[in-house]
Amino acid sequence: MAAQLIVALDVPNAQDAERLVDQLYELDVILKIGLEALCAYPERIFSYCEARDARTFVDAKLHDIPRTVGAAVAALVRPTVQMINVHALGGLEMMRAAVEAASERAAELEIPAPHIFAVTLLTSIAAEDLNELGLQGGPGENAIRLAALARDAGCAGVVCSAHEVRDLKRFFGDDFLTLTPGIRPTGSAHGDQKRVTTPAEAVAAGSDYIVVGRPIVEASDPVAAAKAILEEMSVRA
Repeated sequence: MAAQLIVALDVPNAQDAERLVDQLYELDVILKIGLEALCAYPERIFSYCEARDARTFVDAKLHDIPRTVGAAVAALVRPTVQMINVHALGGLEMMRAAVEAASERAAELEIPAPHIFAVTLLTSIAAEDLNELGLQGGPGENAIRLAALARDAGCAGVVCSAHEVRDLKRFFGDDFLTLTPGIRPTGSAHGDQKRVTTPAEAVAAGSDYIVVGRPIVEASDPVAAAKAILEEMSVRA
C-alpha cells in the first residue's frame, strides 16, 4: 500500500485540536489522538472526529498488566479508530491481550477491529541511551527483537524509527506494518526527537505510516504544510 500520513494533534486544549480537525479532516490523512488529548479532553476530541468521520490513531502507548491493557483497549475501540498502540516492552501476553480485546470489542460493536501496533523504541531515545535502560545492542537489534514478540502476539505492526524499517521488512515481510514517528521535513527543528528522517527518506525506506506533528500543527498554514508533505510522499512512493 502507499504510505499514509498521520498528523499528530498534540495540542494542549480542545479548541486548538478541533480547529486542526476542521482544517485537515478532508485531506487524505489520519489524525493522531495522543496522551495530551487523552488526559485533557478525550470524549470531546473523539466525538468531534467521529462527527466528521475522520480516521484516527489512538497513540495511547499502553503499558501495564495484560488485564488492564485489554480493558483499556476495549474502552478505546470506536467506529473511526483505525489504530491503537501499546508498548512492546509490556511483553507477549500484554500485547496478545490488547489484540484480543480490540477484536472482541469491535465484534460487539459490529465494526472493523482497529490495528494494534507495538512501540519498539521511542524515537526520542538515541543509541547511547540504551545502556542506561539495561538494553543490550543497538536500536536496530532491539527493534527486531521486540517486533518478533509483537508479531507473535498478533499485532499488525510496530512503531519504530524509519532507520529500522528496511531491516524489519526484510525479517518480517511487507505485510507486517511499520509506523514511523520522528519525521521532520528538511529544515525543520528536531526538537526532542533524536532518530529522525525526512518524509521522503521514510517512504523510500518502506514506512507504511509516517507521523508528523509540530511541522504541521505549528505551521502558519497547517493545510499547506500537510499538502506539501503529502506531495513529497507521493513523489517518493
